[in-house]
Amino acid sequence: MSNKIVIEPVTRVEGHGKVTIHMDKKGAVKDAFLHIVEFRGFERFIQGYPYWEAPLLVQRLCGICPVSHHLAAAKAIDQIVGLNPKDLSPTATKLRRLLHYGQVFQSHALHFFYLASPDLLFGSDIVPEKRNIVQVAIANKELAKKGILMRKFGQEIIKAITGKKIHGIAAVPGGVHKTFMPEERDYFLNGKEIPNIDTMIEWSQEIVEFIKSYHDKHFRWLDSFANYPSGHLGLVSKTGALELYDGRMRAIDGDGNITLNDVHNDDYIKYFTEGVEKWSYMKFPYLNSLGRKNGWNRVGPLSRMNVADSITTPLANQELATFKAYTSGNPNNCTMHYHWARLIEILHCAEEMKILLNDKSLLGDDLLREGTRRPEGIGIIEAPRGTLIHHYKVDDKGMITKCNLIVSTTHNNEAMNRAVRWVAKETLDRQKKITEGMLNQVEVAIRAFDPCLSCATHALGQMPLHVSVYDHENNLIDEHRKS
Repeated sequence: MSNKIVIEPVTRVEGHGKVTIHMDKKGAVKDAFLHIVEFRGFERFIQGYPYWEAPLLVQRLCGICPVSHHLAAAKAIDQIVGLNPKDLSPTATKLRRLLHYGQVFQSHALHFFYLASPDLLFGSDIVPEKRNIVQVAIANKELAKKGILMRKFGQEIIKAITGKKIHGIAAVPGGVHKTFMPEERDYFLNGKEIPNIDTMIEWSQEIVEFIKSYHDKHFRWLDSFANYPSGHLGLVSKTGALELYDGRMRAIDGDGNITLNDVHNDDYIKYFTEGVEKWSYMKFPYLNSLGRKNGWNRVGPLSRMNVADSITTPLANQELATFKAYTSGNPNNCTMHYHWARLIEILHCAEEMKILLNDKSLLGDDLLREGTRRPEGIGIIEAPRGTLIHHYKVDDKGMITKCNLIVSTTHNNEAMNRAVRWVAKETLDRQKKITEGMLNQVEVAIRAFDPCLSCATHALGQMPLHVSVYDHENNLIDEHRKS
């Protein structure tokens, strides 16, 4: 056994990365790392642009969750023009929320049905060419059909509000630039052209039942795979309920103790530091009070279920109670349970969209508010993949002088590295042999987080996997490629 294994790139994730597994002289796993090999530099090159362009520009960080960056930046820019979230008009707030729920709904559908379901339906030992949505459609036609139409529904919500499914515009400083028209609302309520919102709720319930039934059959694998203690971070409302658009930051440790007690968004910089490592372009955020070693947190659906006391919509709240009961109210640290949590959020978003689509004030014409200029703004939102932070400073002319972005996958960086190490030790130390199944298990662990490694678009179709093996003197002795 060599002392180094390289998996590059990791497939069925948004963006590119590679994994290196380092062996000792006896052939046991010594360490493993997830390397993020892309450098975008958004924080730097956005400097010098006027603040009102930020919500448009930062969307180009990602083709999968541009709405999340658009809204996080918009919330920060609202502060720069002197407005807090409660100062916006009801119509503007509800339109932004509807946009956000549509985004989370379609993104979760994309991840579960297109990217993760092959892992669940076919297992890690299936040949690579079988691990895709086409094979899912062949094996389970109804599951694939519902997944495609659910994603379409969310995309249509985005298009109706922003004008485009990807990189549209809705939010402007102090509100939104257009209202929702009655015919646009009716398009989602009557179900004449696409399945309506009631169908989305029904299907979301069915998918939650699907994952629970799958769990009943495969719980030994799902519960044990990449299970390790960690902190969890997410936004909650004043009552402690799950909050995806505007809440306060709550974190707990692996035992459930509160490590960040519902902190106001504007104070995030007092509590977080970003560490760096020479082998990755992605930073490692952690809580100052606990330090780099113990202060890291997971984010995303699993963590949001862990930190929330409840969910405001009744059907999703029932599922949250079931989810929490599974671990007797203790934090759930099972990496594969991200999928279960993700589908509970799909149901929650469907319920929220129905409430908003039936709200008459969604069609109002009070769209913009004004305030007194400030030199700084912070916007924090729960993107599909987790807590997303945008922080801007501007000069007297309104030009951006400083930008700090902590994207969801950055929060999950340490957690993903630990997942990779867990899999490497469990498989290579036992098998003493590199197999397709082992390599895919490493990817399965990373995919569970739904990472957006560079906040860039996902390339559909086959992506090459390059595995290089090095001896203890770092000489290349074997190489494996597939396309």
